[in-house]
Amino acid sequence: MANQTNEPMDEDDYIDIDDTGPEGLKGADGGYAWEEEYKRSWDVIQEDASGSIQSSIMDINDQRKRRRRLRDTAAIRRGIIRHVVVVVDQSENMGTRDMHPSRIQATLSVLEQFVGEFFDQNPISQLSVVATKDRLAEKLTDLSGNPMDHIGALREKTNRDLAGEPSLQNALELAMHALRRAPTHGSREILCIFGSLTTCDPGDIEQTLEALKSSEIRVSMVHLAAEVHVFRKICQETSGMFAVAVDDDNMKDA
Repeated sequence: MANQTNEPMDEDDYIDIDDTGPEGLKGADGGYAWEEEYKRSWDVIQEDASGSIQSSIMDINDQRKRRRRLRDTAAIRRGIIRHVVVVVDQSENMGTRDMHPSRIQATLSVLEQFVGEFFDQNPISQLSVVATKDRLAEKLTDLSGNPMDHIGALREKTNRDLAGEPSLQNALELAMHALRRAPTHGSREILCIFGSLTTCDPGDIEQTLEALKSSEIRVSMVHLAAEVHVFRKICQETSGMFAVAVDDDNMKDA
């Protein structure tokens, strides 16, 4: 056992942990170090002449939307003519009322706006709609440039049409079959809107993912509940985007 002594320690043996004083803890801007780690969001919001902060909040939301559009899009080349297949989850989960009046009704309402804006911005592009429920996939509209066909098909869907579980693999295979006929000089994309946390597939979805990559089809998804690993993986590996929408407005932004 090591020898222990009770001899007093010299002053040089002591370590002064506060030898710099309070001034040594301050950063370059005069604030303390722990304050620099956080953004003072309350300093960003300013009142207007009427005392309202609504304009500041709108500016912050606009900045967030711009950052989202610019994020992960540097390597994406979008063609003049776009061919897009929209896949809509029509499983029982879409009847959940955490969105007003339900997930499916909120989704259909946002999709109607999306179709109109899509053809306003891409007048010579084409769109198709696919629905999935009961472990099957159904093509509601063919690839076409007539927005009224797609809006009419969406308006016919109600809560009564919801059933069973979705099949992402079947929906992707059906969408991929339609996009393979599209000319190669335009972009080929699949946009999925899902509320279910599961997918009931007949085979290995990894094979479908490899087929999507070889066909250069980009898959993006908006989920209405949470992030699911396999859904995000498909989006990432096809250079698409994945987002989780928590309400109606958030779904429009996504």
